[in-house]
Amino acid sequence: MHKSVTPEDLERWGASIAEEYLQPALTHRSWAYENEGEHAERLEFLGDSILGAVVAASIFLDSPEASEGDMSKIKAAAVSERSLAEVARTLNLGEFVRLGRGEELSGGREKDSILADTIEALIAATYLTHGLDVARDVILRHLMPKIDKARRLGPALDRRTAFEEKSRELGIVGTLDYEMEGEGPDHARRYTAHVYIDDRHWGTGVATSQKQAKLEACKDAYYALDGQA
Repeated sequence: MHKSVTPEDLERWGASIAEEYLQPALTHRSWAYENEGEHAERLEFLGDSILGAVVAASIFLDSPEASEGDMSKIKAAAVSERSLAEVARTLNLGEFVRLGRGEELSGGREKDSILADTIEALIAATYLTHGLDVARDVILRHLMPKIDKARRLGPALDRRTAFEEKSRELGIVGTLDYEMEGEGPDHARRYTAHVYIDDRHWGTGVATSQKQAKLEACKDAYYALDGQA
């Protein structure tokens, strides 16, 4: 069962939101299909565009030496589904989303996709309530740490490529391979990836998808190799 949003919750978000936008922003399509009414998908579309523009402008202005490719990688990391879901969890947004019975039973309140979509919908709702300046302030309030972290990671943002290039620099050559493990029920499955070069283990990553777990393993391996440089 979802909770009602309080003024204190909106204060943590960074702006008030008109009720006509707030409730749709917190309504998943599964709830709308079962109960009729508006849901968040149109707001998600608008919020995604506003989010991308604000973050792109911030990176452009704060990283004058960065190439287009570097800026694209920083932006992709900062506004990724996982990044937005992490922001949502710090705000306990999952407690406020209206979900249909199926999504409720399958752990929808903790799904990265639903949490990230909710952030995008709330950005749009903030924009429609107050305009771009307030929406920009809210976005940067929550995403600036993600942008700064992505900027510091630099080449490690492209994690597999960075790992492969670093290994070649250090004279470590061979075939890159992974071992995968999965545990938990289907709706909350977690994967652990181990990355190897010619049977030598270099890194481990854990995530809710096999692809992300592999990337996390390459990130871990990159830093392991970087420590040997």
